[in-house]
Amino acid sequence: MNRRDFLKRCAAVGAGGFVLSNQALEVRVGSKHPNILYIMSDDHSTSAIKCYGSILAVVIETPNIDRIRREGMRLNNCFCTNSICTPSRATILTGQYSHVNGVTTLGKTLDRDRQNVAKLLQQAGYQTAVVGKWHLKSEPSGFDYYNVLPGQGKYGVLNTVELKEKGNPWGTKKEYEGYVTDIIADISLQWLRNRDKNKPFFLMCHNKAPHGLWEYNPKYEHLYEGVEFPEPMSLWEDKSHRCEASRDAGRDILQLCSRMEDPTWPTGQLDTTGMDDTQKKKAAYQKYLHDYMRCIASVDENVGRLLDYLDDEGLSNDTVVIYTSDQGMFLGEHDYYDKRWIFEDSLRMPFLVRYSSEIRAGSVNNDIINNADFAPTFLDYAGVSTPSDMQGSSFRTNLAGKTPAGWRRSMYYRYWMGTSEVPVHYGVRTKRYKLIYYYGLPSGWELYDLQNDPLEMNNVYNEPSYTGVVSEMKAELSRLREHLGDTE
Repeated sequence: MNRRDFLKRCAAVGAGGFVLSNQALEVRVGSKHPNILYIMSDDHSTSAIKCYGSILAVVIETPNIDRIRREGMRLNNCFCTNSICTPSRATILTGQYSHVNGVTTLGKTLDRDRQNVAKLLQQAGYQTAVVGKWHLKSEPSGFDYYNVLPGQGKYGVLNTVELKEKGNPWGTKKEYEGYVTDIIADISLQWLRNRDKNKPFFLMCHNKAPHGLWEYNPKYEHLYEGVEFPEPMSLWEDKSHRCEASRDAGRDILQLCSRMEDPTWPTGQLDTTGMDDTQKKKAAYQKYLHDYMRCIASVDENVGRLLDYLDDEGLSNDTVVIYTSDQGMFLGEHDYYDKRWIFEDSLRMPFLVRYSSEIRAGSVNNDIINNADFAPTFLDYAGVSTPSDMQGSSFRTNLAGKTPAGWRRSMYYRYWMGTSEVPVHYGVRTKRYKLIYYYGLPSGWELYDLQNDPLEMNNVYNEPSYTGVVSEMKAELSRLREHLGDTE
């Protein structure tokens, strides 16, 4: 289904200063420096993108986002190193893990004097801009232009949308009428039209959607009307296999149901009169998915507007286009909503990329990539060497279809923002196994065999047949922590 058909159907239904080194700005002689359009949504699960082929793919439509995959590549194993908004964004900008860039939780502020990829691209002659959700507290640095939401920002359904634009004192807010996803695209397109066309550009277009509370554009209120979204098997998981630390934790669908029963719920109160808990869970899951996917409809529409602009201006072949999210999101898996956990649905980031000069259309990559790799990759496309204080690695060669010798076979994760709902934990994931350690009180270990148990519903940590695997995974976890300097 093309964009016009879809819209027709929708209408019907370590802190410190940073000194740039000569090595960091070493540009490859003779290399072509493409534009980079980086589109990131908030809390967009791979399950909610049709081309990822989840159980939802039979009922959802994301034609413009899918176009990037059709004309480029889908990454199947792209992961975040700390599955929460602010820390993930800091890692993407700095190429550093949370314990190094200092942004470990939602309450931390990114030091604006710290190096980031925008500063390096500026120095290399790129025009740089960020529009939309920022969520890093400090004023953006390294950007020729910014126009960002204060904090979490508002959807614009019940309130006007406020943004803070460069050129005004930091903290000054301007009000916009309309829906936030449309406004972010409008401002992004305006910047693209007014840019210096003699320079390559780096534009970060950051959507608020589909972050909760999932206030969709009213024009999509009938989208997916009458559709029953398939339920994930783990929605009904018996968590007795889990260790004590995680067994009773998590933000579950019944908790979400209680919130939706409030008359002030922004997309309308959920009426559960006469329902038992099973019926309530089913009803809340359906409302959650309907609201969530209606938010994504606006995201997809505006991705189409940006792609159309590139086509109309003859820029498509000269622009690396990326669509991703700051982390994954639970859509009922493990009976959860929200993110934070190392479990797959929270850990995995969607990542679709198009660049016809190097990336084969319709291709797939299964290498283990993480969000610390994003900045080095952007720099690689710009012909800039990765500075030594970045901990990620460029995956440009991987995107071109060749996995470099010695590419990582495991990735390290740590969630620092412990609460009674989600305990602090760290772990390691390889292609086949995942080992998790909950280091609070109570503490505990879990091991999952992703080959035999892709839904992570059977903790095999204490099974005798996995004793050797446990030892190997603990050794790998220790190696990664030592290598990355997270030995606290």
